[in-house]
Amino acid sequence: MKKDIKLFVLTWRISFLAGIVSFLISGCDSFTEVDLPDSQLTAKAVYQDRTTANAAMVDIYSKIRDGGLLTGSLLGLSSRLGLYADELDLYGGEINFYNNALLPSGSEVSELWNSSYNQIYAANAVIAGVENSVSLNTTDKDQLKGEALFVRALLHFYLTNSFGSIPYIGTTDYEDNKGVHRIPENEVYALIKTDLENAIDLLPEDYITEERVRPNKWTAEALLARVNLYMGAWDEASNAASAVLNETGLYSWESDLDKVFLKESTTTIWQLMPKIPGDNTLEAETFSFFSGPPPLSALSSSLMTSFTAGDQRKMQWITAVSDGTDLWYHASKYKAVGNTGSSMEYSIVFRLAEQYLIRAEARAHQGDLIGAKEDLNKIRNAAGLPNTESTTAATIIDAVIAERRLELFTEFGHRFFDLKRIGKLDAVLSPVKAGWNSTDLNFPLPESELLLNPNLAPQNAGY
Repeated sequence: MKKDIKLFVLTWRISFLAGIVSFLISGCDSFTEVDLPDSQLTAKAVYQDRTTANAAMVDIYSKIRDGGLLTGSLLGLSSRLGLYADELDLYGGEINFYNNALLPSGSEVSELWNSSYNQIYAANAVIAGVENSVSLNTTDKDQLKGEALFVRALLHFYLTNSFGSIPYIGTTDYEDNKGVHRIPENEVYALIKTDLENAIDLLPEDYITEERVRPNKWTAEALLARVNLYMGAWDEASNAASAVLNETGLYSWESDLDKVFLKESTTTIWQLMPKIPGDNTLEAETFSFFSGPPPLSALSSSLMTSFTAGDQRKMQWITAVSDGTDLWYHASKYKAVGNTGSSMEYSIVFRLAEQYLIRAEARAHQGDLIGAKEDLNKIRNAAGLPNTESTTAATIIDAVIAERRLELFTEFGHRFFDLKRIGKLDAVLSPVKAGWNSTDLNFPLPESELLLNPNLAPQNAGY
């Protein structure tokens, strides 16, 4: 029997399990929704076998890649928060994000909310499935549960940074979920940390695949470093980032900027595989254009003027397009558009550069100015820039924030989240965004969800 709920789509279980069968028959990572009665195929059956159990986990990554907060399409945060902040100028499409005019009734916010919680539900289903399995061995159980805990933490991280106070969902039980309340961001972070610490204990140090598309222990550690940074837990942030950076057997610094975003990059910590062999990233499809004016968006003049002379990132990660009169720029971190026979690039969610920047900022707050400058200079030197001239903790921190803008542009909303966590959204965005209001720091809660579950009230301020 199907229950008609929008926050957690319980009918997902049927279509998901049918998709597993489609996966096994076709031998690819596409999953077809087929409506089957529960008696014909049950969740328990999926976790009788490591092949189907792993397929359940892989399907979650497919859903993350194709929709929701972390998709590289124009519907994900890389594009939408680029427009919402000051990275991208709009030429077509997401007008409400660009004008900071989101509505509780808008499909944009409900799609992000619902897809994210559906993905969380899927992760919870994996956790429950492996915990109850009597067939899987301990190694497989630990791997799958660790991955699912990591995914659950990751999605809640992006949800709370986008919406503010949110429900933290740790079960598939309908009765527990139907009337959930929101909890403050600090409580969300505490639960995220617990999930990540458990994931770190469960996940192996090495990757179980060659292409870094399944998270390992250090992927969870990388997210933990970011979470601690956002919480202002400087010691913990520095230690977690160091744990990743010290794994020199797995990760090594790449000074050739043209190789950073290739699928074989040694700086990649975790990436999402394309749907079809030979395809590349949705990011390349979203940001690239070959004639003007741009069909969707272009890099903002504010971002372009932030690069100093000699910055090789401007030369190698950005492409200029002219119609003979006007000039536009687009992100070209990912250069392969369409099918290239053999995939050249995957969507990189975590990479070493962020860990150096996390540790640099944390070290500056700790008073380790020499160490902070060493980490910051690692990023600057790779971009062809000289060592920083900053000498005090405050100026080093400012320099790190500025460097994050230039290093992480169009990557999963880093710019917006940085301005939010350091309290500079109003100061930076008010002069360049006519529609900006202080209450725009959080997206509105979907109106449909408030009607469905009054316990989610009140609506975020300003909506």
